[in-house]
Amino acid sequence: MISESRREDIVGALRRGTVPSSGLDALAVGIESFAPTLDEELAAVAAGRGGFKAVRGEYGTGKTFFGRWLQERARARGFAASEVQINETETPLHKLETVYRRLVERLGTADTGVGAFRGVIDGWFYALEQDVLADESVDASNADDLLARTDALMEARLATINKAAPAFSAVLRTYRRAVADGDAMLADGLISWLAGQPNVAASVKRAAGIKGDLDYFGATNFIVGLLTILRDSGFAGLVLVLDEVETLQRMRTDTREKGLNALRQWIDEIDAGRYPGLYLVVTGTPAFFDGPQGVQRLAPLAQRLHVDFGTDRRFDNPRAVQIRLAPFDHGALLSVGRRVRDIYAEGRPHEPRLRAVVDDAYVDTLATAVAGGLGGKVGIAPRLFLKKLVADVLDRVDLHADFDPRKHYSLTLAESEMSVAERAATGASTVDDIEL
Repeated sequence: MISESRREDIVGALRRGTVPSSGLDALAVGIESFAPTLDEELAAVAAGRGGFKAVRGEYGTGKTFFGRWLQERARARGFAASEVQINETETPLHKLETVYRRLVERLGTADTGVGAFRGVIDGWFYALEQDVLADESVDASNADDLLARTDALMEARLATINKAAPAFSAVLRTYRRAVADGDAMLADGLISWLAGQPNVAASVKRAAGIKGDLDYFGATNFIVGLLTILRDSGFAGLVLVLDEVETLQRMRTDTREKGLNALRQWIDEIDAGRYPGLYLVVTGTPAFFDGPQGVQRLAPLAQRLHVDFGTDRRFDNPRAVQIRLAPFDHGALLSVGRRVRDIYAEGRPHEPRLRAVVDDAYVDTLATAVAGGLGGKVGIAPRLFLKKLVADVLDRVDLHADFDPRKHYSLTLAESEMSVAERAATGASTVDDIEL
């Protein structure tokens, strides 16, 4: 059973042509076999190790969906999670300070959606106070003593962070004082700087005894600091998904080389134990992992990520450093379409009509038509197919008692609603009108 709010989140995202942020287990087709291994690896990370996984798949195989499904799964197991889209202009892989900023902006937990960073920080201070109060010798009514003991515990916990990121510790100390003094403006500014935001007021920086903006090396240490805060606050760790790393192939040579070296450094430092509690996932196309403009340009990185995919797919090893997603076939497309129809219809006043009019046969017809409009390439059809199924068919059946998609609907695929890969699949320069 899926809650009503979660159903609406799923339906709303599909209506917009995007990947839902929750309820993804209900839509997981073809990736369930990875779940046991991923759960084992998450358990190892929760025990204090670092982890890394590369996910390969052609456009349309569901790499973004896989990443979000994993994040949701991780959050349910006590992890914080975040997703960063890699691109040349806003978030190049080699500029870790920018990656860190996006990580913080997209940070989410089971209790808080995206934007959980400040709540995590405040929760850490609350956890400190609770740890102090657990000492029976502490008089909870003595505010001054409670504050002093909490400060002492904070300093003890910050000792680990202070070695790697003294500025991180300094800002936390100042933030605590600002909150205690009711100085909201200073507290807001300090959180912004801690989150890697640029253009923080000079007065805020002076209050904490810090200078400048976050740089690459500072970001490296801030990630260590964030992991410490998360573990101290009771979280199992952090799952970070770097999506679309294949964009490195289209970047300038110097930017691409820096990005590949940054990825190699990530892997090496995770292996060396630099990031306990971090599970890093990168997604990319086979061309990125195997082609001349991607991983293969950097021999040490290629060695670390090499996996033999020459055997039958059913014998793939989910424990390997790199895993591959199977392309969507027609059966998978039908399966996910039926699931979406059922999720949409469940509990609605017109549920019987929705199930009767949009039956399995019609779902098959629509799936075939969308795939046909994309040059028969089923693998890249899911996004558009589900968008059409929800927005063009199910919504209309739900809203209009006399609407029958077999009689009243003609599928139209417009270039303006397509991604680059979808447009390439059509091979057309005009709108496709496909009669159902």
